[in-house]
Amino acid sequence: MEAARTAASADAASVEHLVRQAAAELRAHRGGAVWSQREAQPEPLAPRIASALAGADPADHLVVGTVDEVVVGYGWSRLETLHDGTSLLVVSDLYVDPEARAIGVGEAMMDQLVAHARAAGAIGIDAIALPGDRHTKNFFETFGLTARAIVVHRSLLEPSEESG
Repeated sequence: MEAARTAASADAASVEHLVRQAAAELRAHRGGAVWSQREAQPEPLAPRIASALAGADPADHLVVGTVDEVVVGYGWSRLETLHDGTSLLVVSDLYVDPEARAIGVGEAMMDQLVAHARAAGAIGIDAIALPGDRHTKNFFETFGLTARAIVVHRSLLEPSEESG
């Protein structure tokens, strides 16, 4: 049975593995090279994950998605304070192992993140879908997330210097 819950310290190794798996998968997508340098979770991962699991920064929230209680996905969000003092929940990561997709794990984790945003009094939720990743865009749209900005980019590297 698929489910989602707030991540616990026992989930650290699974989350670290999934963060690396997500980064490798997304790096290969259009826009993924810059995403991996700007938005992806930076190394070293273990201390960042341990800090989030320990609640060191109350703005961070980490959830895991499970199938029969085995961790197969993770979602990482952060409450950001806006200029007017309100907050916005930014979903930086939402990933499900490819072998566990399309059975409701992502939806269960997103439900947890939406509930967290509501409980925190956030005025909205932001997330990123890379260009051409229609599946991710459509997934977020099922939760009412729609484009509010489009980031455009021009590489100044020679094609041989680009990593993806």
